Amino acid sequence: MKIRPFASRNALLFGGTAAWGLLLVSCVTVNRTLLMPPSVPGATFVGAKDCAQCHEDLTRSFGSATHAKLMTPGDTRREMGCEACHGPGSVHSKAGGGADNILNPARNPDTCYQCHTDKRGEFALPHTHPAGHVTCTDCHDPHRGDAILGGGTRMAATNETCLKCHEAQRGPYVFEHEALRDHCTACHNPHGSVNAKLLKARNATLCLQCHFQQQTATGLFIGGRDHSSYLVQRGTCWSAGCHEAVHGSHVSSSLRF
Repeated sequence: MKIRPFASRNALLFGGTAAWGLLLVSCVTVNRTLLMPPSVPGATFVGAKDCAQCHEDLTRSFGSATHAKLMTPGDTRREMGCEACHGPGSVHSKAGGGADNILNPARNPDTCYQCHTDKRGEFALPHTHPAGHVTCTDCHDPHRGDAILGGGTRMAATNETCLKCHEAQRGPYVFEHEALRDHCTACHNPHGSVNAKLLKARNATLCLQCHFQQQTATGLFIGGRDHSSYLVQRGTCWSAGCHEAVHGSHVSSSLRF
């Protein structure tokens, strides 16, 4: 009588492949985001103290920066800080500087995207601040204070970051749009949007997030006036000739023009 092997060659091959696959998945699947400092060919980490020899103007105030909180306690502390964004600096330090042996996030946002992965996706949306013309550091200072200018106990207004470029919207206006008191981001997503002008929502949907509406049997009342025919026939609140001065007006309390 011929005894049949317990496991055929195909079964062993399949089982081995499955075991290796399970091991691979267990190694790469974790319940948190793993971050890794960028790399520079041939370079090793030297620590922020080495950077301070030339860049004292930046390292002096770095302790107050939002990004300084990325430094970890213990023996790995020196490997974070400056090199967490600029990459290991041994080659840069030994050469006495240079632009081709260190990473500069001001020239390439990929370094920022390593942590801010959601912003990479937003910059891939149809309407964005043009990457390459507007960089992360134009709006965010990673070396001192809060990365977002304004707000909190700072004297600068919350909108100051946007108004550095968008001077026409600065005001002051005789009749202001109260949304500007909150921030430009009440209406705009600065990193990217599926809507034109970086708007967070389309058409009247954007305005109705703040402006109270009352649905009755006779119509849709906003500000005590029936808007049902306007919204259906004319289009958006600001492009239909009704509220064109969306940032503020000097002559119209209803922001007509």
